[in-house]
Amino acid sequence: MSGDHGRPAAPPTWLTDLAALLPTLPGERFSRFLPPPEGGRRHSAVLVLFAPGAASQGEDDTAGTTVVITERAHSMRSHAGQPAFPGGGTEPSDDDATATALREAEEEVGLDPATVDVLGHLPTLHIPVSGYDVTPVLAWWREPEPSALWAKDEREVARVVQPAVRDLTDPAQRFWVHHPSGFVGPAWEVEGLLVWGFTAGILDRVLDLAGIAPAWPDAPTRELRL
Repeated sequence: MSGDHGRPAAPPTWLTDLAALLPTLPGERFSRFLPPPEGGRRHSAVLVLFAPGAASQGEDDTAGTTVVITERAHSMRSHAGQPAFPGGGTEPSDDDATATALREAEEEVGLDPATVDVLGHLPTLHIPVSGYDVTPVLAWWREPEPSALWAKDEREVARVVQPAVRDLTDPAQRFWVHHPSGFVGPAWEVEGLLVWGFTAGILDRVLDLAGIAPAWPDAPTRELRL
């Protein structure tokens, strides 16, 4: 929601501090999956969109701040039913990763780009299984409207969830998932949606680099059943 007296809400300081860090952030510090020298098969971008919630209380707030995650449509040929940030492949008309991420978010979940402040780009990552190079775009939704986000493109999106950052930084809410391939990564359960894989990896690194991720050495491991 907007700030006091109808003013647009300002992002929490941990988010603006992270945005200031981005230009100096080595890609290797963010992920070991960096693009090969020749680049991937195609470029894409995703929107890592944080927003104020009803319980937002101040500049350093994690209680009310939320993040936007989608559940991919269960009819999709790849990654059906899995978590994702709004986003998709770059089109010739897109000027840059920001343009791709905002266009895709508008098409997928009805986000109004005019209500979003783009804070910066995270290092471009490579997804070996698909061959895509993906640029995560960090953003703040300064003027969210109640129920503004929805599964606008039902071919790609089943639903939208907005977990509170407070819950994502609660050690008791975190666990590891073990994929049959041997992959082990961070995960959360959000409104019945298992948030894991590429999306959880980005979210985990963002929270860690922002300085708000907790220690969670005793987190359990769950076997991933696909």
